[in-house]
Amino acid sequence: MEIQITNENFESLKKGDMPLVVDFWATWCGPCRMVAPIITELAEKYDGKINVGKCDVEENDDLAAEYGIRNIPTILFIKNGQVVDKIVGATSKAKFEEKFEALL
Repeated sequence: MEIQITNENFESLKKGDMPLVVDFWATWCGPCRMVAPIITELAEKYDGKINVGKCDVEENDDLAAEYGIRNIPTILFIKNGQVVDKIVGATSKAKFEEKFEALL
């Protein structure tokens, strides 16, 4: 299940027990809409192992600025409170799954 990531809940999720995947996106972004079903599917597959969230860059511009998000979609992979990897732009489901597996 995907979580709505906001300026308010991000820090607690980042420092939580499970790794965190954050999809920075916007409603008007075509490539974001392409990766959304992949992220949703992987969120369900890794439920209970990895927290997966979506962060609308227009509603949470502080977070986007803090992490230097200049292009969307940008997906951050966070473990133990630190960004350990990222993907910028649309890519294959296999590539996303590889990154999810590396977090475990």
